[in-house]
Amino acid sequence: MQPVLPSIDPAIFSLAPGFRALSIRVQAAPIRHPEVAGQALASACVAVVAGQPAWADAHLQAWAEVFRGFGAKPQRTPCSADALRKRVLRDGALPALDPLVDLYNAISLAYAVPVGGENLQAYVGVPRLVLADGSECFDTFKEGALVHEAPAAGEVVWRDDAGVTCRRWNWRQGVRTRLDAQAQQMWFVLESLPAMPLAALQEAGNRLVEGLQRMMPGAGVIQRLVDGPVG
Repeated sequence: MQPVLPSIDPAIFSLAPGFRALSIRVQAAPIRHPEVAGQALASACVAVVAGQPAWADAHLQAWAEVFRGFGAKPQRTPCSADALRKRVLRDGALPALDPLVDLYNAISLAYAVPVGGENLQAYVGVPRLVLADGSECFDTFKEGALVHEAPAAGEVVWRDDAGVTCRRWNWRQGVRTRLDAQAQQMWFVLESLPAMPLAALQEAGNRLVEGLQRMMPGAGVIQRLVDGPVG
């Protein structure tokens, strides 16, 4: 199994100096202990309500500034970690969705870091983090129906050779590559800015890997830190 080394446009590092992505590829095994995800999610929600981690506010504010830098409005379309934490602070918890989704949401909450989970088999080519030109295709659901949108020119997006997989950096995931418990090849990406300590990012990745291997004994995992332009 080879690591996933996403291609990152140099313009991303001009927009967000010090940006780091922890890339984790997983060869799935049968889910034997789905309760691992529920336990992690419940614990993470308690931590959020308690005001942890200490760098959370600074990290999420840094993400808000980066979003403003490419024309997004973070109050309306916040980074994924901010959106999750606001829901927990409002409701006290998150509903269970899918063991894999619940687990990576738990890590996002516990470490105030955007975490994406993708079905790697649905990718066409290598994941790329780029500035959109506005012609790309993004598939999403609106009012229960599948629709196709185009990102704004200059918007930061994750994409592959077939189109956009996540809009506004890590705000909204597309349908085509969405992860669920049926996926056999998985890709997780944890995205941090300098307001989050590097050691905390690495710890978050290790906690995600530990949870996956407890939930899916025998799962294969390989991870890499990407902290400069690739591709």
